[in-house]
Amino acid sequence: MDLIHIAQETFHIESEALTKAAERLDKNFLDAIELIVNTKGKLIITGVGKSGLVGAKMAATFASTGTSSFFLHPTEALHGDLGMISKEDTLLAISSSGESEELTKILPHIKRFDIPLIGLTGNEDSSLGRYADVFLDISVEREACPLGVAPTTSTTLTMALGDALAVTLMKKRGFKKEDFASFHPGGSLGKKLFIKVKDLMRTKDLPVANDHITLKDAVVTMSEGKLGTVLLTDKEERLCALLTDGDLRRALMQKDFSMNHLAIAYASKNPKSYHDTELLASDALEIIENDRIQLLPITTEENRIIGVLHIHDLINAGIKSK
Repeated sequence: MDLIHIAQETFHIESEALTKAAERLDKNFLDAIELIVNTKGKLIITGVGKSGLVGAKMAATFASTGTSSFFLHPTEALHGDLGMISKEDTLLAISSSGESEELTKILPHIKRFDIPLIGLTGNEDSSLGRYADVFLDISVEREACPLGVAPTTSTTLTMALGDALAVTLMKKRGFKKEDFASFHPGGSLGKKLFIKVKDLMRTKDLPVANDHITLKDAVVTMSEGKLGTVLLTDKEERLCALLTDGDLRRALMQKDFSMNHLAIAYASKNPKSYHDTELLASDALEIIENDRIQLLPITTEENRIIGVLHIHDLINAGIKSK
């Protein structure tokens, strides 16, 4: 038995079903889009068994792409949760046969409340097909299951149709990546688009010293600051130099090295700094990576230090450059 061939055949069966379903999309699909767009309430997804699992995924996709949505199990609906549906909502029901007992029991109540119904079923003449205001065909010629009984091709097609609805709605509404990120503030895209320098910069106990400090005292300040850096300021408290642990190692190689020398003699003059605290953290990381530095001082326009942004803080926060 060629197991690879069996697996490949599964892909072929399901991909062929998807292609045929794409080709038969018609006005009903556009009617479903218009119905959802004009829904003042929520798009409620319902289904039983594998259809219910696919429906829960669809609801999550809709909710994260600008269509307020949630999944409602039809059994729970029969036992009180039907009250979660309002007249301003739209119901999208999934059943391959269109005759799932738990689902068909709630359909008369849905129509009694005059709630719009989109039916995803493989049988337009089924109970769900007849009750639906908009019928979307999820019929397949055969399941990939060798016994022809386990929902495989049909669930793949149903999920793809849900994705097609969600993506089309995104385009119609002009949904942008900023909108997507607003629903995913904890995700990588949300962090990239919303977390700013002011949210991550350190402002307390900064290793700041005046530019007349000796190297010996600067090393003490560097150790206490735990950033591997000392920020040196002039008499007007403006940033004028940075002494890093790298600068210190290079200084040790010099013949005339002395811990009693001024720290600024070994420091990097006129260091890179930034004063816009509204700068996206991802943009700040790009600056740090391009300049090959570990710490970016944040200053006022007069170059007075208000904070520092360390590469480790950015990485620990999950920030990634563009």
